[in-house]
Amino acid sequence: MGGYALDSLPVTRLPSIVLPLTLAAALLVPGSLRAETRELTFEQDVRHILKAHCTQCHGEEEKPKAGVDLRLRRFMDKLTEDGDHILVPGKPEESEIVRVVREGEMPKKGKKLTVQELATLEQWVAQGAKAAKAEPESLPAGPYITDDDRQFWSFKPIAHPAVPKLENDSRVRTPIDAFILAKLRMQKLDFAPDADKRTLIRRVTLDLTGLPPSPEEVDAFLADAAPDAYEKVVDRLLASPAYGERWARHWLDIAGYADSNGFSEADSPRPDAWRFRDYAIRSFNADKPWSDFIVEQLAGDELAEATHADYQKAILDPAKRDDLIATAFLRMAPDGTGDPVDDANLARNQVIAEELKVVSSSLLGLTVGCAQCHDHRFDPIPQADYYRLRAVFEPAFDWQTWRTPGQRLYSLYTPEERAKADEIEKQAKVIDAEAQAMNKKFLDEIFEKELLKLPEEEREPYRAARAAAEKDRTPEQKALIKKYPSALALYSLDLYDKDLQKKVIDKYAEATKLRATKPHEDQVMALMEVKGRVPETHLFYRGDHEQPKQLLGPGELSVLAGPRVEPFQPAEVPSGSTGRRLAYARWLVSGQHPLVARVLVNRFWLNHFGRGIVNTPADFGVLGERPTHPELLDWLATQFMDGGWKLKPLHRLIVLSTVYRQSSKNEASLKSDTDNRFYGRFKLQRLEAESLRDSMLATAGTLNPKEFGEPIGIARDPGGRIVVGQEQLNTNRDVMKVVSRGPDDFRRSIYIQVRRKAPLTVLDTFDEPTMTPNCEARSSTTVAPQSLLLMNDNFVLDTAHTLAERLRKEAPGDARGQIAKAWNILYGCAPKDTDLLRSLAYLAEQTEAIRVYDQNLKPAKDTPPPDPQLEALASLCQVLYSSNRFLYIE
Repeated sequence: MGGYALDSLPVTRLPSIVLPLTLAAALLVPGSLRAETRELTFEQDVRHILKAHCTQCHGEEEKPKAGVDLRLRRFMDKLTEDGDHILVPGKPEESEIVRVVREGEMPKKGKKLTVQELATLEQWVAQGAKAAKAEPESLPAGPYITDDDRQFWSFKPIAHPAVPKLENDSRVRTPIDAFILAKLRMQKLDFAPDADKRTLIRRVTLDLTGLPPSPEEVDAFLADAAPDAYEKVVDRLLASPAYGERWARHWLDIAGYADSNGFSEADSPRPDAWRFRDYAIRSFNADKPWSDFIVEQLAGDELAEATHADYQKAILDPAKRDDLIATAFLRMAPDGTGDPVDDANLARNQVIAEELKVVSSSLLGLTVGCAQCHDHRFDPIPQADYYRLRAVFEPAFDWQTWRTPGQRLYSLYTPEERAKADEIEKQAKVIDAEAQAMNKKFLDEIFEKELLKLPEEEREPYRAARAAAEKDRTPEQKALIKKYPSALALYSLDLYDKDLQKKVIDKYAEATKLRATKPHEDQVMALMEVKGRVPETHLFYRGDHEQPKQLLGPGELSVLAGPRVEPFQPAEVPSGSTGRRLAYARWLVSGQHPLVARVLVNRFWLNHFGRGIVNTPADFGVLGERPTHPELLDWLATQFMDGGWKLKPLHRLIVLSTVYRQSSKNEASLKSDTDNRFYGRFKLQRLEAESLRDSMLATAGTLNPKEFGEPIGIARDPGGRIVVGQEQLNTNRDVMKVVSRGPDDFRRSIYIQVRRKAPLTVLDTFDEPTMTPNCEARSSTTVAPQSLLLMNDNFVLDTAHTLAERLRKEAPGDARGQIAKAWNILYGCAPKDTDLLRSLAYLAEQTEAIRVYDQNLKPAKDTPPPDPQLEALASLCQVLYSSNRFLYIE
């Protein structure tokens, strides 16, 4: 039986024989899932099972089905509408709640109870179906949030735990170490030894900047014997522009950043999304307080006092412009409403739903979207709470008076530029009119000539037919024109006289040329409300926008609500915006919200260590993992808020800790804590996709450090791969080849265009995040296509060749020197003797093989002669790029 999936185990009804509970449990439940021996209670053991499977129909609707309400233990003492006992304490065989579950009658919809859940229910009834505490006499219709719900760990206020005091604390460098070491000792474990300096500088440099250290940086660190040598490296890295490019990428993951709208196969571009990406990078580099960063993204338009029709003053102020750019955070979800869609209203509401998922997963760490269609099955989030939260954002989206992506772009024209552009457009329209008149004149002249070719008695009727509007022509006139189609001369001047057509085209070209002199019009993608418009928010029955129910106002989730935010009071905004989002954003960063700081510091920790203190970073609810170190999580959250919500000091605290600086080798930890939940060693981590590509470019010496600006375009090559570059098409619009865009091809990966339907192949293969609608946590797979890409991809081959050319230039004619340099550039260390000897043997073997191969080839015209030694060196570089030593951070 142990080999079967639990959900597939049969439950057989025996109508004439009722097995004793203990025997039933023994037969049905595998050993690892046997019933608890302790006394079970409704609150701790049963309520969550009923909530997940039963109370949607039996308690949360206005009229519970069959008169059965399962929200409270006391309600189960009643009879069903058919007169059956819902519950008979001590007698599961006489309890209807057990029978209908055991026989598969209930639940009628959704997943059935698992074997373990059924066993728990039966045992609870057999033990007397006890409740742990007194219950209210009655409840209003709908979901019931209990005191136990409010006492769930993540909903309680953030604590201020004391730092543990330890004996023999010589390894404790920061308070973080004290928290971790206390837990390690409880497991009879200790820290791993400190990593060596070469390992440490590679680790922290890749972690903070996404780039490897240069050989010069490694040598300088090794030569610095000062006690604060490592601290100086950390401070240098945090001050580097590369830091913002690396750590903004983490935020763009959870924000759902993309340069295309997704949703439909059209995947139309978002040409101005890049300003949000640059805003994030600048914010990280400036160490902007997250209390400001969050408020700007949720309500920057209200901070800037801008609305949809009145934004010009704000957008021309550089500080307020950043506030507006920040609101693109609320525009990052897939949005196909500017493309053809089957159901426009459904598409609009889906945009709002997806954006609420982005907000809730990134800031609240909750699966709020599960309450869109019904009360959340596991967390205390009623469906009404979902729509109250939606009401906070509703005025900015307003699905019934929708604005497509193109209608949410805001011009950066100054008044002077606007006036100049309007004047140029006025002049261009005059030229357009002249070209149109010229075209008509030429066609009329041709018509007079063509008319003479018709029989005389049909000329005037034909003239009248031509002059009539097409919709007003009589059947006789239509027949006449059909009889002599070439005489019409109303359209297509080129069919009659190509020279005259060229004159018209040249005239139109004058207008086009004039329009090209307009000042370039940049635009900002932002979210703003329409002044004075406050759309209503209704609860949608089963999430269906065509079935609106009660009207709901804005508010916080009930389980989180407190005097600070309830009753909900919008902020006062002079612009005429509702102020709802500004009030909500300020509540989130007030320091009193139980989730936001915890969720943020947990993500920061996860991005440093490869696993979170809560290893479900977007689910701090009942189904999420519990924190391995809850006191440390709260201490970090408190430090973060007390430090002004600034991230760089927190980075410094983390990377200076022994937890971070320890080696990845600890046999005792590996044996007893394979998942490294207690942090007894540094977790080996593969480079993320962007860091892999950027590191290859950096080590080859071709990385372009240019910052900011429009995304670097991508193309589909003839083989179907998505690469950086520009497509070159033939007359049939087929891709002939992809041509380079020059130095921009070698910029950091964060600047490459992100298309939801066309991810860059080299990044996608190494687990670039998929935005659906955002990326809550990256995966790290090990699959065959990764090896194939490292063996065959043109980017890898070209980069390896460029590195070989660099090595030859820096150590000409010295194979040993070239190998040593390769090791220093790629790994930050010198090769061992065995590595050197194997590499020399590989070079000799490859050089001879390539020489023999080239001898049998007929060289192409005007190509340089083959260079077997360079090609062999490039092959070695490719091998080194493909090694775990390059691909992983230890």
